[in-house]
Parts: sequence; C-alpha cells; structure tokens
Amino acid sequence: MRTKIKQVLLAKEPSRLEEKEVIVTGWIRTVRDQKAFAFIEINDGSTLTNLQVIADATLPQYAELMTQLTTGAAVSVEGILKKSPGKNQALELHATKVHLYGACDPARYPLQKKRHSFEFLRTIAHLRPRTNTQGAVLRVRSAMSFATHLFFQQRGFFYVHTPIITGSDCEGGGEMFRLSTTKPSEEFFGKPAYLTVSGQLELETLALALSDVYTFGPTFRAENSNTSRHLAEFWMIEPEMAFADLKVNMECAESYLRFCVNYALEHCAEDLAFFDQFIEKGLLERLKKVAHTPFAHIPYTEAIAILKKADRSFDFPVEWGIDLQSEHERYLAEEYCQKPVILTDYPAAIKAFYMRQNPDGKTVAAMDVLVPKIGELIGGSQREERLDILERKLEAFKLKKEDYWWYLELREYGSVPHAGFGLGLERLVLFITGMENIRDVIPFPRTPGHAEF
Repeated sequence: MRTKIKQVLLAKEPSRLEEKEVIVTGWIRTVRDQKAFAFIEINDGSTLTNLQVIADATLPQYAELMTQLTTGAAVSVEGILKKSPGKNQALELHATKVHLYGACDPARYPLQKKRHSFEFLRTIAHLRPRTNTQGAVLRVRSAMSFATHLFFQQRGFFYVHTPIITGSDCEGGGEMFRLSTTKPSEEFFGKPAYLTVSGQLELETLALALSDVYTFGPTFRAENSNTSRHLAEFWMIEPEMAFADLKVNMECAESYLRFCVNYALEHCAEDLAFFDQFIEKGLLERLKKVAHTPFAHIPYTEAIAILKKADRSFDFPVEWGIDLQSEHERYLAEEYCQKPVILTDYPAAIKAFYMRQNPDGKTVAAMDVLVPKIGELIGGSQREERLDILERKLEAFKLKKEDYWWYLELREYGSVPHAGFGLGLERLVLFITGMENIRDVIPFPRTPGHAEF
C-alpha cells in the first residue's frame, strides 16, 4: 500500500522504519545521476518538500531506467526509509524497486527547472499544479474549504444546496449569464434563466425553516472586468441566520475569518512559510495579527470623514454616497486601522434591494469586512423582513414583483429578522497566501475571453 510523501516526511523517529518497506508514488522533480547511483527527488503533491530517493546501480536494468527517469515522469518507488547523512533532508528512501508509470520527454516538457512567470503558467493550467507555488495554493485552498465546513458545522449550521440556475437577479445589477439552448427563440425553462450570482435569496427560504444554514458553491458574474480581483466563475461561502440582526452577523463573520486564519497557521505551516519567503515578506506576521487582534468597527459615514481627512490623495474622489473603491478600503484597513475593519450602515442607493432599511431612511443595515492586502473580503447585511418596505424597494430598483412572489411571501408567513453574508473563497485564499492575482488561486480561471481548459 502506497504512503503519502507527507506522511513519510512526518516520521518522528525514522530509525525505527529502517526494516519497514515503504512504497511511494509521485512525479520526478530532479534527477542527479552519479553513475554508480542516482539522487531522485519526487513529489506527490501532498507536501511542499520533495522526498529524496537513492537509486543505485544494483537495481534491475539500472542503465536503461536512468534514461527514462526525467523531470516530470511518474514513478512508483519501493524501498527502505533511512536517516539521511545530508544536511538538506532528514530522511531518504533507498530504492529496492522503481516502476515507471509514465515517461516525460524533457525536450518538450514545459516545466523546466527554473522559475516561470505566473502569466506563463496560466497558459498551461493543466500542468501548473505541479509547481511549488500552485501546489501550495491548492493545499491552502483545500484547507480553507475544510475549515469553512468545520466552522459552520461546529456552530450548528446546516449545509444546504441552492440552485446554480435561477430566474432571480439577486444583486439587481443585471450582470448575469443568460442560459439558452440551440434554439434561442425557445426558453428551456419557459422563461429567461441565468447562472446564479448568489444563492442568497433561495438561502433565505431555508433559513426561515432551519434557522442557521450555509451554502458553498460556484457562482458567476458576467462582468467585463480584467482586474486582478475579478473572475467570471468563483466559489462563494454564504451563511444565513434566522432570528439574527446585523450585530449577530458581524460577530459570525469576524469569528469565521479568525477561525480560518488560525486553521491555516496550524495546518498549513509549511506552505505559509513558503509564501512568507517567496511571495509576501511579513505574511505570517500579518496573519497572526489578524488572528489575535479584535476587528475595528466604523460606520460608513465616519469612514467617509476619515478618508476626506487622509494625508494622501486618491484616484477616485471621496464623497458621501459613493461606492468605496479598493484604494479607499485598503487605506482604512492597512493605514488607518492597521487591521481588519467592519464598515456598517451604507447608503441605501449603493446597496442591494434586500438590505434592511435603517430608521434614518437613507442607509441600510449592511456591513463589509475590509482586510489589509485585499480590501473587501466579506459583504453582508441584515435582510429586509418587512413586506411593505420590501415591496417599495423592489419598485425603486425597477424589479418586477411577480418575479419575486415567493420571496415576498416569506414576509407574509412567519417573517423574522434574519441576516447573512457572502465571501468569495478565492479572495480568502489571496488573503491567506499573499498571492497578488485572483487568477492564480483557482485551478482554472474564467475571465473575459478566457475559458480554454
């Protein structure tokens, strides 16, 4: 039975394993042929560190085998695990048998033993997970996905599934992918249907039956944007809580983010050390500060005053009623507060129709969690549970009541205060790893003009 390389490298007392046969599989990273023996480094993706294999000339058909063992080739190695006399690794595997699963032509293999730009690696998305950076990104992404489920399950939330195909425009912006068949004149579902931008509206129906629920799945935005922060397809984490107000929502969002950061620090230490060394100096210090420092809380109106008094200029002018830009958000988190900050009570005109109207009639019970490096990481609100106000807001947003009949009925049959938020997994992974471009933290990025893989 094969053993993951990560498990092999975690052996506390390798001397006890000297008489134990170990089988590992993976892809060759480097080969150094010394004629009488060879050093072969292999990796199976379970860890950042390669496992060094010692293969000597006594192996069957050694000379022929060495012509086939090249960077990128897939192998299985059976052997004895021993302490390494070298200073670069604690353990090494002395091979008794090497099986070549798949050869790799070194003249054609795109991943040569050198650093490649992230832009180039996006053109070979089918191979880039084999690089150190992408392997580390994917392991952190997996850990953050697991941490998400762990956090909400521990809090008694139910994991539910909301539809990918929808007839409702949750955000009211119209930037949705419309579905059609080969006969555009016919509507497959009897009316226009779209890829979801959020599962929130459907999620509310489930929260108003199960109390605390969350969904975690793909969402889509038909936004013609080519920035380093936007994707056409990404994964959203969306919790929804019944009998909850904005204060409860903020506590949940802050606790969730802290939980994910602490989980990464504990379970992704090797990969985070790599990111700290090669991607963002000071990453570990930044994450530890987030884990141990309470978030700041600032109302939107106060944030505007702070930005106007800032001793620096912004590309986008600051006035009450604007939708804050990334430069504004990052200033508040990185320079003014120097830690995550939760902004609340945004102008109603710049927020979605479903957000609860505040008593002042001008603002809504909305919140955004802003963090250093990224800006907005989490967006949420208390939902409008009052039928009459919700109907007026639909009219103001020029949305048809008949398209939201079921959503309105929720306000007629046992309506309660409820709240929730949304978080893009990719932005969370950006924040945790220090990577710069969102296209480099998802296996197959979908952006305007790019959907090759």
